[in-house]
This record gives sequence, structure tokens and C-alpha cells, in this order.
Amino acid sequence: MERRNPSSNFYFYPMYKAIVNHKTFEIDQLDQSITVNGTPFQWDIHKVSDGYFHILYQNKGYRAEIVTTDIATKTITFKINGRHYSVELKDKFDLLLEKMGMNQNAVHKVNSIKAPMPGLIIDLKIKAGDTVKQGDPLLILEAMKMENILKSPGEGVIKNLKVKKGDHVEKGQVLIEF
Repeated sequence: MERRNPSSNFYFYPMYKAIVNHKTFEIDQLDQSITVNGTPFQWDIHKVSDGYFHILYQNKGYRAEIVTTDIATKTITFKINGRHYSVELKDKFDLLLEKMGMNQNAVHKVNSIKAPMPGLIIDLKIKAGDTVKQGDPLLILEAMKMENILKSPGEGVIKNLKVKKGDHVEKGQVLIEF
């Protein structure tokens, strides 16, 4: 998942990870080219109408239709030449949160939510006393000019909010107690 940049001491993550019918692909974009699992990917795609596309890949044509989209889980279901494909996308921030153990699949009991990075609280979706389920949005943290929705890692009751809208937070700062 993470790779070392040979020209520096930095590690970098793929731009996206796509899970297609339980198979994982790493997608990067360098300049104008796209790579999938490190291999250049070339295709031609044309929108036919809303939700319908024609794809040309390796001299073969494909009819594609967007069947469903779930923005909250970043999941899209496509029908390509009559076959269904479920695609879950994870961007570099999702991958970083996953590495830090703050993804939706964390199995340990969580007593608090901490800031995964420094930023600005731009919205609170909950208040003390609210009952939340796994995946429910808790707050929106703006960091690096991106809005990041922090979601509940499990079911619970909000005990205490340690921040309010407009607060600047540091990495590791407790935001919410369950």
C-alpha cells in the first residue's frame, strides 16, 4: 500500500484504492497518465446520456451504466455489458485514516474520537446525548483545503463534545467522548 519515493525519504500512498467485487486495485495519476497497480491504463470513455457511457479499452467496446451510488460509503454499482460490478473507492485520506486505525472497520471499542490531523471544525452533526450507529457522520473537519467527514466507528451515545464549530484542532486532540 505505501511505497517509498526513491528520490526522497518520503513515503506516498496511491491516489485511490478501488475495491471491485472484493478485488483491490491501486490507482495513481502522474501528470496526464493513469496507472492501475503500477501498470499504465489507457481507455477512451464517452458519456452517452446521464448514467450511461461507452468505453473503449484494448480495442473492445463496453456499455456501462451507473446503477446505484452511495456517497456516504463511496460505493458505486455499475452494470457493464450486462454484468454488475460493485466499486468501493478510498482516497488518500481514507487510506491514511485506515492506517491510523480510524476507519469504519476498526473492531476495538472506542471511547473517544481524536483529530486525525490538524484542522478546523466546520460543522457538528451531533450533540451530547445523541445515539449514533456505525458510519453515522459526527463532524466535518477541514484540513489541507479538504472537507473530511469523521464518522462513528460503532454504536454508542455521545457523552461529551470537546469542540465547537469554528475551533482549530491539533492532531490527536480529543474531539468527542462516547
